[in-house]
Amino acid sequence: MLEWAGIPPDESPRRGGPLGPYLQSQRLDLYSQTAQQLVSSGHAYYCFCSSQRLELLKKEALRSGQTPRYDNRCRHLRLDQVQERLAQGVSHVIRFRLEEDAEPFQDLVFGWNWHEVAQVEGDPVVMKADGFPTYHLANIVDDRYMRISHVLRGSEWLISTSKHLLMYRALGWQPPTFGHLPLLMNKDGSKLSKRQGDLFIQRFKKDGVLPEALLDITTNCGSGFNANRIGRRIDELISEFNPTKITTHSALLDLEKLAEFNRIHLQQRIDKKEQCRQLIEDLQAKIQQTYTELMQDSDVLQEDYIKRILHLRKGHICSLNELISPVYAYLWVCPSFSSQQVAALTTEGPHIALLVLRLIEKQGEELSVEQLNKNMKTVAKQAKSTKYREVMKLLRLALSGLQQGPSVAEMMVSLGRAETSRRLQKLLQISESTADQNLMNAVPSRPVH
Repeated sequence: MLEWAGIPPDESPRRGGPLGPYLQSQRLDLYSQTAQQLVSSGHAYYCFCSSQRLELLKKEALRSGQTPRYDNRCRHLRLDQVQERLAQGVSHVIRFRLEEDAEPFQDLVFGWNWHEVAQVEGDPVVMKADGFPTYHLANIVDDRYMRISHVLRGSEWLISTSKHLLMYRALGWQPPTFGHLPLLMNKDGSKLSKRQGDLFIQRFKKDGVLPEALLDITTNCGSGFNANRIGRRIDELISEFNPTKITTHSALLDLEKLAEFNRIHLQQRIDKKEQCRQLIEDLQAKIQQTYTELMQDSDVLQEDYIKRILHLRKGHICSLNELISPVYAYLWVCPSFSSQQVAALTTEGPHIALLVLRLIEKQGEELSVEQLNKNMKTVAKQAKSTKYREVMKLLRLALSGLQQGPSVAEMMVSLGRAETSRRLQKLLQISESTADQNLMNAVPSRPVH
């Protein structure tokens, strides 16, 4: 998903790199060696407390209105007691011994910080019983061996940093620079949650959200820029980013604005030749998937046709998915309409259809929205009893089978000269067959002798 978003990691399990391996399960020996180093130096110890005992400690603390914490019981075991239990194969974890002399540190965002964690917390687990490290150990080991210079993470880890700095000191390692970033919250200030299924990046991708739009709205609702504006791409975000402008306030994510961000970035993509070609390929696939059984003409999949539609609808649509919705089905499938629908609008269907057909012939191959808009008013004036509004409704019905949508002129330009003519011919045929049927019904039949 980071690669999809246009911010691929420099090193990762997928890309590799000089400081791997990049999967935690392949680094277990490294974590174990570091944990043993802490035990050997007296900065960590084996803990044999059962899950049942730990649960009892938790319940007792809650009952007395205190914050649950480990009581450091195993810190005081004698060496022979530890060796005996290890020899017996008793399940155990390794805990780091917290000291009461935590040093203050300079955070890039929150400034000077200091938390005497030993006074409010029990000794934390650094290696679990299954041989996997907790975050407390894994993060310092990985950052050390992967030569990380700056740790930028969520502000919920700010308090734990004093704990991590104690571990760096115990190992004799120089810690990196820390910067704790304000959290991304819902618009109402509540915490984002994995239980909100629509917050998974895959969901946004499926819904047609462009990666640059998601990146833009995320950075836009936060801080770190001299000024906020919609439409910034990754190169602009990089050049305009100013770390000194990061505030400590949480960033409120208003997903109701995402459609507008996507509209602007979709417009930018349509204007760029290579990116527009990719949009055309994506839309071709979506059309085939949605309308394969209904398409009467494969010409609707041609690159020039789809490109024309994208440029005409640019700025009006917020997602490619909109173009395969029923509202735009007329672009890919010939619409159906009835003589009753035509009759409800006018009795001049054939006359109006002929007027527009003649108009199209005079226009030549290239149809223009501006010119057609002017000419439609002239056509309406030539109708005997049908007002301009009904003329437009009739043409929209013939072209799209709908009563609402883009302007009639845009529909004609989108469909092109040939397809527009075919659909108006259909209006002519329906109107003529209705007239013939009415004539037959009006002629009295002769009695049979």
